[in-house]
Amino acid sequence: MKGPQVGTGQVRHARLRPRAHAFAYPTFFLLLPMRALRAEGSGALPRNRPAALSFHDADHGDGRGDALAWLDEVLRREGITDADGEAWLHCYPRVLGYAFKPVSFWYCHRADGTLRAVLVEVNNTFGERHCYLLDAPRWGGEQVARKVFHVSPFCRVEGEYRFRFLLQQERRRTVVRIDYHDGDGLLLQTSVSGTLQPATAAALRAALCRHPLLTLGVIARIHWQALRLWLRRLPFHRKPAPPTGLLSR
Repeated sequence: MKGPQVGTGQVRHARLRPRAHAFAYPTFFLLLPMRALRAEGSGALPRNRPAALSFHDADHGDGRGDALAWLDEVLRREGITDADGEAWLHCYPRVLGYAFKPVSFWYCHRADGTLRAVLVEVNNTFGERHCYLLDAPRWGGEQVARKVFHVSPFCRVEGEYRFRFLLQQERRRTVVRIDYHDGDGLLLQTSVSGTLQPATAAALRAALCRHPLLTLGVIARIHWQALRLWLRRLPFHRKPAPPTGLLSR
């Protein structure tokens, strides 16, 4: 792949207990080669400026105007010095000037194109952010991170996430699967999948026409599903204090 991509697909989520609960929604997302964007510009995708659909660096990391510089600082601080190839960012765009990105994925490659690390960037609805750094991952393999960050009031901050990342370049398709295990075993299964195409002006317009209220829809659906769980009387857990650091690994 070359240049910014737009992916069109689905978000799926299933809770296995104490009551089964599942849903699936259509969605779209961006897959951005951040080093190429720095060198060559973002093409048809508006970057760091107002537009109906845009990407803003300040929506990631520590909020600075250069998210790639933040990523490189994090990697160096964590002793990862060979992720000097492309850094692909899988994320939602800003739509109509508004962004909420429940989870974004930074795929950090070596100069030879092999995958070196994945940084999983999580935002909750309380305005908090935490990142999980997965060291030495491989496509299709399982990567594990201990859960330390509050996301849902219907889950305790305990247990672990198990990630799988798939990239089928021939089919231009990407899949991320996240299984959450608490003390009693598998509780949640989530996936984000989509078919990729170059982020031309026409492709971005088409995605926006299909999902003109993408960000508001994400927020509304989060709260709607939470209401459904509350009405079904699932145990509710108050939000604990966030982690003291932005990153865990």
